Amino acid sequence: MTRSPSPIDILANNHFDSVVDISPIWMTELGINERQDEYDDMSPDGLSAVDAINRATLATLDSLTPVDDVDVVTADALRERVGLEVEAHAKHADMMDIAGIASGLHNIRDVYDLMPTDTPEQWATIARRLQAIPGAIDGWFESQLAGIEAGIHPASRQVDLLAEQCEGYAGVGGFFDSMMADAAAVPGVDADGLQAGVATARQAFHDAAERLASQIKPLAVQADAVGPERYELRSRYFLGLKVDFDEYYQWGQDEVARLEQASAEIAAKLRPGMPVAEAKQSLDHDPAYQLDGCDAMRDWMQGKADAAIKSLNGVHFDIPEPAQRIECMIAGTHDGGVWYTAPSDDFSRPGRMWWSVPESQTTFSTWRELTTVYHEGVPGHHLQIAQAVYARELLNKWRRSGVWCSGHGEGWALYAEQLMADLGYLDDPAMMLGMLDGQSMRAVRVVIDMGVHCGFEAPGEVGGGEWTFDKAWTYFNSHTSQEEGQARFEVLRYFGWPGQAPSYKIGQRVWQQIRDECARRDGAAFDLKAFHAKALNLGSLGLATLQTAMLGLGL
Repeated sequence: MTRSPSPIDILANNHFDSVVDISPIWMTELGINERQDEYDDMSPDGLSAVDAINRATLATLDSLTPVDDVDVVTADALRERVGLEVEAHAKHADMMDIAGIASGLHNIRDVYDLMPTDTPEQWATIARRLQAIPGAIDGWFESQLAGIEAGIHPASRQVDLLAEQCEGYAGVGGFFDSMMADAAAVPGVDADGLQAGVATARQAFHDAAERLASQIKPLAVQADAVGPERYELRSRYFLGLKVDFDEYYQWGQDEVARLEQASAEIAAKLRPGMPVAEAKQSLDHDPAYQLDGCDAMRDWMQGKADAAIKSLNGVHFDIPEPAQRIECMIAGTHDGGVWYTAPSDDFSRPGRMWWSVPESQTTFSTWRELTTVYHEGVPGHHLQIAQAVYARELLNKWRRSGVWCSGHGEGWALYAEQLMADLGYLDDPAMMLGMLDGQSMRAVRVVIDMGVHCGFEAPGEVGGGEWTFDKAWTYFNSHTSQEEGQARFEVLRYFGWPGQAPSYKIGQRVWQQIRDECARRDGAAFDLKAFHAKALNLGSLGLATLQTAMLGLGL
């Protein structure tokens, strides 16, 4: 299907172009070779510039009338996504982002993962951008201090964690050492120029750690919780949907119990007589499910990702040719995260699955990670995001590449894990146990995240009363089985990134509810492959907009 751009499409495209024009980081993410030796203005002035664009877009949107159902979805998505950004700015919520997993300092570092590194000229661009790091960090600190002045104080625990990570980037064996090693493999690179840039970057991140400790830490608060009011805004940002926290807090605990029972049934088949925890430890030491070293893990991930694409294409999904390529990468950092980065608009840079391996981790359990490959690859994020990028004849630029809602995206990826089990790709009971283990972690996230930040009473198994870090640590490790470094990353994540972690399991629930309702409505005519194609061709949306698009319109 090909559409002629409507006035609402043109507005969405103009909005996208205007925001990208002032964001060199976003240009990198999109594969646009402009201003690649610069950074965004992360100061209050820069945030106000984005807000001005957002307000102008919403004002113009109010004067336009949708011409078809695609326009209806675009208009609804613009009002929800852009309107939420305006609301956040008015409440100064966009200024404070001190956390140990997602912040402006992370963005400053992460951008290098996506910059091309094949030629001396490309390395020269990197060297110049490294020299721009101090200014970008200064702007970011201006916003943090403005946020504090407006009454939004960071948690002391997150200040310490972010400072620790900055020192990790700057230190021996950190990210910049990996960068120098990569550059040494490219003939003709100006090593002196790059070394000068690296020296500037190291000092900038070291200085950032010092400023966090000396300037921000005295202004931080000991309380980890952001409170229900701030949490509500964060939750809507990550979900695109307003939910009843009391209901979902109880639902999360019920899901933990359900998945624990399912895991016990699988473990009993795998290791009769062993408790679930011992069965998982036994699998961790089973040579049939063990890999040694990051290179082996990357190669295994790549093989499984490629095999999934080949097997699913033309049967359960019609995967566009450019999306049939994915690259699996080991990151140059050691924070513990796993994530996906989108392909460039022309697919010259493919979608990539990244793993930031904790330094303490040298072995990998494949029984745990096959479901992660499906989550990050196909039919998870790679299929979802690459399909939207490919749909240029149907979707405007903003719909294709300018929207990301965690509840939609992570919910789809978790839904995709369960789908692969339903389709028979996890018939090995060990791999099924791995999927259930991952799902249990996502349910635990709902409980800890909402419990901490909304002030709910902790479960009786950890003593009830107010949530503390120790109670969260105990609860997490009682219901999941993670390597210690990864477990620490996870629990700190819930304390420092309010509302994000529950979006996976809540999003999965909403996706399943939409599918069930479509199946009920369509009866014998329901076609699962057609349902998925229709949903993926919508691009990323807030969950409320997705519900309307799939259930309330004849798209």
